[in-house]
Amino acid sequence: MIRCQKNLLGLTLAVLLSPLPAAADGYQTPPPELAALVDAPRTPQQSLSPQQNIVLQISRPGLPSIADVAQPELRLAGLRLNPKMRAYSQFNFGNGLSLLDIASGKSRQVSGLPARPRIADHHWAPDGKHVALSLWGDKGVELWLLDVATARAHRLGDFHLNASTGSGLAWMGDKLLVKMLPARQGPAPAASGSPSGPNIQESQGGKLSQTRTYPDLLKTPYDADLLDYQLNSQLALAELNGKIHPIGSPDRFLSVQPSPNGQYLLATKLQRPYSTLVPLIRFPQRIEVLDLNGRSVHVVTQRPLLERMPSGNDAVETGPRDVGWREDAPATLFWAEAQDGGDPGVAAKTRDALFLQAAPFQKPPFKLQELASRFAGIQWGRDDLALVSEYWWKTREIKVWRVHPGEANGAAELLNQRSSEDRYADPGMPTMVVSRNGRSLLQTSPDGNSLYLLGEGASPEGDRPFIDKLDLTTKQTTRLWRSQAPWYEQPLAVLDKAQRVLLSREQTETPPNLYLKTLGEQDGLRQLTFFQHPTPQLKGVQKQQLRYKRADGVDLTATLYLPPGYEAKRDGPLPMLMWAYPAEFKSADAAGQVTDSPYRFNRVGYWGPEAMLARGYAVLDDPSMPIIGAGKQEPNDSYLPQLKMDAQAAVDEVVRLGVADRDRIAIGGHSYGAFMTANLLAHTRLFRAGIARSGAYNRTLTPFGFQSEERNFWQAKDVYQTMSPFNYADQIKDALLLIHGEADNNPGTFPIQSERLYQALQGLGGTVRLAMLPAESHGYRARESILHMLWEEDRWLDQYVKHAKPRETP
Repeated sequence: MIRCQKNLLGLTLAVLLSPLPAAADGYQTPPPELAALVDAPRTPQQSLSPQQNIVLQISRPGLPSIADVAQPELRLAGLRLNPKMRAYSQFNFGNGLSLLDIASGKSRQVSGLPARPRIADHHWAPDGKHVALSLWGDKGVELWLLDVATARAHRLGDFHLNASTGSGLAWMGDKLLVKMLPARQGPAPAASGSPSGPNIQESQGGKLSQTRTYPDLLKTPYDADLLDYQLNSQLALAELNGKIHPIGSPDRFLSVQPSPNGQYLLATKLQRPYSTLVPLIRFPQRIEVLDLNGRSVHVVTQRPLLERMPSGNDAVETGPRDVGWREDAPATLFWAEAQDGGDPGVAAKTRDALFLQAAPFQKPPFKLQELASRFAGIQWGRDDLALVSEYWWKTREIKVWRVHPGEANGAAELLNQRSSEDRYADPGMPTMVVSRNGRSLLQTSPDGNSLYLLGEGASPEGDRPFIDKLDLTTKQTTRLWRSQAPWYEQPLAVLDKAQRVLLSREQTETPPNLYLKTLGEQDGLRQLTFFQHPTPQLKGVQKQQLRYKRADGVDLTATLYLPPGYEAKRDGPLPMLMWAYPAEFKSADAAGQVTDSPYRFNRVGYWGPEAMLARGYAVLDDPSMPIIGAGKQEPNDSYLPQLKMDAQAAVDEVVRLGVADRDRIAIGGHSYGAFMTANLLAHTRLFRAGIARSGAYNRTLTPFGFQSEERNFWQAKDVYQTMSPFNYADQIKDALLLIHGEADNNPGTFPIQSERLYQALQGLGGTVRLAMLPAESHGYRARESILHMLWEEDRWLDQYVKHAKPRETP
């Protein structure tokens, strides 16, 4: 028997009649110890100036209300837009600013902002004297300017920005390039009262195409017209005194990048025809260079509609892609172009080629490099120094090359080659600095012969971040610094010719704060910020990194959290919540590597499983759930056997430690972790209950791939069917709580996935509950939603785990 409850806000809870008492109408509030986690203070966002001498601190308010989250929203071609603001929907705003001087350690509060500002984006000026801000006002997105010297902000101009596909602003020297709303655009097109005809889709046949299940696609011609209206914008240059100089005519600009010398604009414009099958990122695009009058001086590419793409995760489009400016040259275009038709199934020695073309774009493009796999990124430095990364998903192999972009005969030099899964071998990322014209360039040593690398420092003892100096001639590295126990220290920037470094430093009981470290000095450490413990009531939480093996010998890891004051020998086993997320690997060695650090701050927030520490549970966070497919074997061919071994090993380990008993353990996860949860309940009896948030349970509804699975349903029917817990709903005998956002925007996890699994379990007589959260997408945002989520989880665990009686022996 089912009873449905619906409140005025539209929250529908389909509840199978069970020992649980009936829920009251409306959003519910969890016990005070859980509610306190939702309202805990949030650490400010930090942003370092180009000169690396000032930190902009952006304070953040509490979670938005459901009234804010449920405001009208347009869902067009994969975009979610606020129609009133003409901006991408967002709810995580800053509400205050301060400027921290690194040299003195003094902080200044910024004045001049509105009473309750909603700060959406910020951009430092290249000279560090100003910060451009975008604020959501009453009528649209406004441009504001912060004067760093006076620590005062004011609005610049009386126009509004179009922030539908970005912040809508960028610095060009001492001016700002902005995308404004056209002055005389008029109102948005109105929907017809009656349909003009059927909405038709048709395919004329062709090669196999890997098109996944995308949300928020266009459906009607009216949707297409509305998209045109929302994206239409006017380019302009804004002076710091407020004067505006329009550039060209309004158009559907997706992005605009000024050249380093400020003489050209690289514009990407949306083109018709549109599609009802794929999102905006695969619509036709015209990529061209404009002068400062808005005239086209060079067309880079006219990209067609990409409804059909070759299958495989290494597939790409043909023609120029990843088009941008060479950051260290006045006005030189750069792009990658597939040499194998974009098809990873085609045998080819060269997969991608990289090209350069300098202004005035009359000479043919210069081929910078040929790659044996896919282009994955470039970092610019100077004529004889740029770093090119290439990657092949199928083998997980990544290579990093040094190239000479300004030298016609400079040969590429291999700097690093490894598996992307091998965290222990990760050499780190090179540090970057901002040039005088605002471009991001490689940071080199004073003699120009070395780079600085910042790495996570993954190791068998946990993550220990480091700073290395890489000699570009010998290819040898010298360690300048490494995080030392009992602290977790993360370098953020290398300062003063590598004499000092800006660090984030934390301990298990001390939240992250900024420090200035003088390299080579034992005590050369100065604290810059003094953020306090956000949840002091949970000081004393115990954390331990676990290492154990599964049945086939694969090494596994997990992080165990125990409530303050708990002792296993004295207090006995606790009820436990395990929270996990499976991951695919190509090697057992990579799967067994240790993750995280035992010295990181014990941040007990509302989103993860650690919240249940406040209710007396033990928590096993991120127990390894590797799915390994060595060589030519695909990981998912043995998904279930491996998943069961992973879970069994985790349960055995916590029982061995005496912190949990087999009759009071729950399993949970979000998204792919929810999929895992349903599978474990369907194929094992290891857990008394499960919590599955925003998952997918029937893989035939994602027939063209999911997660890292690149085969389609018709190529691997048995895999899709076997991995779908929906097919084994009759085997789920333990209590399952399903939570899902009604407006889920994640490809593959449509709300119908949870609705259909609930219907199956309800019809089969299972113990199940479904909570659909109105206006919420894949990650929940409203305070009311988060509080209700915690109430659901606490109530479920209390009934089916904490007070569970031992199972009856068959």
